[in-house]
Amino acid sequence: MRYLLMIYDCDRPEPDDPGFAGALARVAAFADELRRRNALVSGDPVADERSATTVAVRDGRTLITDGPFAETHEHLGGYYVLDCRDLDEALELAALCPMAETGTIEVRPLVRVPGVDHRPAGHATSPAG
Repeated sequence: MRYLLMIYDCDRPEPDDPGFAGALARVAAFADELRRRNALVSGDPVADERSATTVAVRDGRTLITDGPFAETHEHLGGYYVLDCRDLDEALELAALCPMAETGTIEVRPLVRVPGVDHRPAGHATSPAG
């Protein structure tokens, strides 16, 4: 089962910050643990909310707005997509994530929609997914 781990409100030092090397090492160790367990599907940090562009279509018109959909006190710092045995393993791995020490990790199961091919581009051979 796949799970989305969304990382909120974590401290993310910039490359010129004194704590950057240590933070990078902890994140790399976490990613190595995910790989060791064959759980890592993907994961990336995301740019801050000021870089967001929101798209909505209403009555056939595309509406584009600079900034996030809603004002919030939380900010999304990054994500991981994991392939886990069950929710317990996803929660265990979320607790190992170094960003959980300063922020929060929201864990949600990813849902497969019947008839939709969920494979990445270049891997699709049939619409069965």
